Order: sequence, then structure tokens, then C-alpha cells
Amino acid sequence: MNKLVTFLLLALVCLGHPPTVRAADTDIHLWLPPIWKTEREKAIKIALAFSQKSGLKIVPRIANTYPEIMRAFAGEGLELAYVGSMVQAVIIARKLGTPLFQVIDGKQFYGGVMVFKKDESPQSILKSSPNGVAYTLGATAGEVCAKAATGGKAAIGGMVDFKAAADAVNMGMASAAFVKDFWWDDNKIKYPKLDFYRVPGVSEPKNPDNVVVASKSVPPELKTKLMVAAFSSPEIFGVEVIVPFDSSFLEFTLDLMKKGGIDPQTYSWPE
Repeated sequence: MNKLVTFLLLALVCLGHPPTVRAADTDIHLWLPPIWKTEREKAIKIALAFSQKSGLKIVPRIANTYPEIMRAFAGEGLELAYVGSMVQAVIIARKLGTPLFQVIDGKQFYGGVMVFKKDESPQSILKSSPNGVAYTLGATAGEVCAKAATGGKAAIGGMVDFKAAADAVNMGMASAAFVKDFWWDDNKIKYPKLDFYRVPGVSEPKNPDNVVVASKSVPPELKTKLMVAAFSSPEIFGVEVIVPFDSSFLEFTLDLMKKGGIDPQTYSWPE
């Protein structure tokens, strides 16, 4: 990792500082998903530490909706987003930005698992009542995996989060639901009547999380500064390791979207 930081520092020196960008006084927005509304203090601390370590002016922005992030990335501002696989996939597919690095916290790759009532067969549910499968809108472990597992037939999509999806199964409102594997591990004790199933080819833990993506308007020299700061000071994000991220890791997520009939070019989250 020290060799990588040294290389990036040398690259930064070689690139120089073009007059069109004044890093010290130009706002760079760090977008965080709507779920971060309960983590405002943490968001501020991350942005402040990132600013101090990089020498850039990084301002946190907690999105009200995901389309807000998409609109920002489609514009000309200097934008970053700390997001999961579905948002990354849409950004990369539309050529609105590039991934910089991934925060390694032990949960940096995840899968979507199917939860169902213990006295039923998950295979039978997928075959006989795929339209009764529930999912969280706009989530890889929810909507994408549910659609991929059912050939696009999953139809109970009014779930605001994984809890709502699991509750729908528990109350008999859905035949099954897709939730994030880590969420299920943390919450399965609350659902003694439910079990989970890893759908072959769908539930593999290959969807990347915790990735910082930069918009196309962020110039190379600023990307380098951001990466140097992150690699040399992973404590910014509360971890011990941060690594470069290769967008090829998103191929699995994009393949799931294709299986489920979800087009990343036209998909839109609810406002």
C-alpha cells in the first residue's frame, strides 16, 4: 500500500495544478444515501477529516432521494458519492463517473438472500408464485435480486427497507422477500418463523459496497489527491484498510440487472 501511495503522489506532482481548478476553495460534494439521515454527525466527521487529509474542501450532502445523486452526477459540479452497488452500476453504465476506492470493513461485498416461511419450499415459491415476491425498491439485495431470481416477475415492490420486506412475508402479505445477507444475519432472531435461501446464480456475495465514486467533472489531479488521502488515512472512514476499486467488480450486479429486465440506462428510483 505504501508503494501505491508513493506512486500516486508522484503522479500528482507530475500532473501539477491547472489554473481552471483551485482545489483549496472549490467545493467537492460528498453524497451519501438517504439512509444516512440518521448518521449526520458521522457524515460531517468523514467530510471534515477527508478535507483535512486531502487539502480539498469536501462538503457532505445526504441525499433525500437517489435521483438527487444522479442529477448531481449528470451536472458539471465536482461530485463524490459513497454508495452501494446499484447506484455505482447506474453511474458507471451511464458514464457519469468513475470509482476511486473501496472501504474495507468486512462487509464490502454482499448478496441478496430470499426469506420465506419455514414450512414452505423456496424453489416452489419461485416456480409457482414469483409475482408474490417482495423487495426493497432501488436496492441490489432487494429489487435487483428479486427480479433476477424471478425473471422480472417479482411484483411486491412497495417496500421501503429490508425490514418491511421481511415483515410482509411474516404477516402473509408476500410469499417471499429478498434482503441483504448481512441484514438477515443481524435480524434473523426476530423472525423465528422465517428461513432463508441462497438462490443459485443470484445470491452470491459479489455486489460491491462502500465505494467512493467521482463524477466525470472531477479532474485527474483531484482524484489523485483524494485517493492518496484515503489510502494513507483509512481512519477517515473508520477502517484500517482502503483499496483501489476496479469497476469490473460491478459486472455481477449489472448481470443481475440484465436477468431481471432492469435497464441501468433508464432506471429511476422513486422521488
